[in-house]
Amino acid sequence: MTAVNAPKEQILNANGTFNAHAQRVHDALFHEAPFFDPRDLLQVKYEMLRRVHLDGWPVSRAAAAFGLSRPSFYQAQRAFERHGLGGLLPRKRGPKAGRKLTAEVMDFVHTLLAEVPQLPATLLAQRIAERFTISVHPRSIQRALQPVARKKGG
Repeated sequence: MTAVNAPKEQILNANGTFNAHAQRVHDALFHEAPFFDPRDLLQVKYEMLRRVHLDGWPVSRAAAAFGLSRPSFYQAQRAFERHGLGGLLPRKRGPKAGRKLTAEVMDFVHTLLAEVPQLPATLLAQRIAERFTISVHPRSIQRALQPVARKKGG
């Protein structure tokens, strides 16, 4: 890899579109034209879809040429149909929101803070454990309260 390519790889890594299996991409475009970069998973997925829809390739041939599975093709196709090119971007994995800090738990926290505004998160976590029999890290409570603190300050 040249020094010129290093920043692109870092950017691809940062935005989640780095193709860790670039060596599996065998489509001729990615080996003949410098515009096509097998390390760019977004470009690889788009070109795979294009090969099927515009060039008439069978799904199995396109998936193999681009180093992806048939299920990956269909997943990319659905995402592209629903959301356009942005649908091919990776989504954050894992839970999208705190599952322990439900509305009921947060209402309890706000009630406690109304009584004692500077109650430390460690004590809030203890009170939550006593009331709801769940363990919540104090930092999770602080993060959940941050948007509220910003709104009041701004």
